[in-house]
Amino acid sequence: MTVTAPWTEEKPTALLVLADGTVIEGKGIGAEGQVQAEVCFNTALTGYEEILTDPSYLGQIVTFTFPHIGNVGTNEEDIEDLTPAARNGAVGVIFKADITEPSNYRATRHLDAWLKARGMIGLAGIDTRALTAWIRENGAPNAVIAHDPSGNFDIEKLKADAKAWSGLEGLDLAIKATTGQSVRWTETPWAWDKGTSTLGEADAKYHIVALDYGVKRNILRLFAGLDCRVTVMPATSTAEDVLAHKPDGIFLSNGPGDPAATGEYAVPVIKQLVESGIPVFGICLGHQMLALALGGTTMKMHQGHHGANHPVKDYTTGKVEIVSMNHGFAVDSKSLPKGVEETHVSLFDGTNCGLRLDGKPVFSVQHHPEASPGPQDSHYLFRRFLNLVREHKGEPALAER
Repeated sequence: MTVTAPWTEEKPTALLVLADGTVIEGKGIGAEGQVQAEVCFNTALTGYEEILTDPSYLGQIVTFTFPHIGNVGTNEEDIEDLTPAARNGAVGVIFKADITEPSNYRATRHLDAWLKARGMIGLAGIDTRALTAWIRENGAPNAVIAHDPSGNFDIEKLKADAKAWSGLEGLDLAIKATTGQSVRWTETPWAWDKGTSTLGEADAKYHIVALDYGVKRNILRLFAGLDCRVTVMPATSTAEDVLAHKPDGIFLSNGPGDPAATGEYAVPVIKQLVESGIPVFGICLGHQMLALALGGTTMKMHQGHHGANHPVKDYTTGKVEIVSMNHGFAVDSKSLPKGVEETHVSLFDGTNCGLRLDGKPVFSVQHHPEASPGPQDSHYLFRRFLNLVREHKGEPALAER
């Protein structure tokens, strides 16, 4: 006689193994295989596709605190990395629940199929709030995420791999995330029921050169929406390369990894660009490396800032805005030399979120004013930069909002 057990425990098909030896079991989703990375958490309630394709997440596994992911599916319009085929974004993902079935008119693919196509390894079915609390207490850990549908894992080897990974400190990832050649960008911001459009040659009043350390598409779209033709250039471009394009403004993009490591080749170039007198605007990694070029220092954060609901104060206006953030390193505000003014600060922990250089049209912010995902409170910063460009060209300023 055969007796069937009233319940059977499913064999885990994915593991998250932390560098301290902790093993978290779950259900595998997305691509199969394993990868070493840092584990962070993101508190945004929407925009998972934009988050996972943000090149600033290269070298990281994103844990979503929001429990239901997948409800809007995926589409080709919301991808943020400049070269999707290169898969420059998060390398792993962790969800609380199974992927939700898509229910949105813009969806073209199920999230699980999309993860597989991007080669992104995922794990579901764990207590993501508990993992988030662990990270807040202990800091963002190095780890290995592994997915094998058969559930066969060499746990001791995974522990050794997690422990052996160098981590993000000292790691230049912008060199992987950057474009391989200069490209022209003319796509304008997405509009409801219209999608994006193309900026015509006759409408391009200004020329911006963007140094690509892992740039997001929506940054470039917002420039195009302000009648700017954008030339996107590789992270390794020289100052001579940039200035040969005769730009009206220079943009230093966001990107992944340690700013000090990327700064070994980028900072000398940024110094020359600042000295040129042409307006300069930096975001995220670009902000951090501008600070290095001006004499400041950067530091690794305990858990980083990742979400779409962070309060930041703009000292130049006295206003508080809710912003999108994604960074694991920060500028040490105490290191900023005389002549470099702190302009923005996080109201969560007081860390630096912006600076400007006295006497020159140069400024930057740590947060992501382009949002995507997130609120649009900080869109004014693109007009602030455009006003510096207009002033440099002898034109009157526009209203920031």
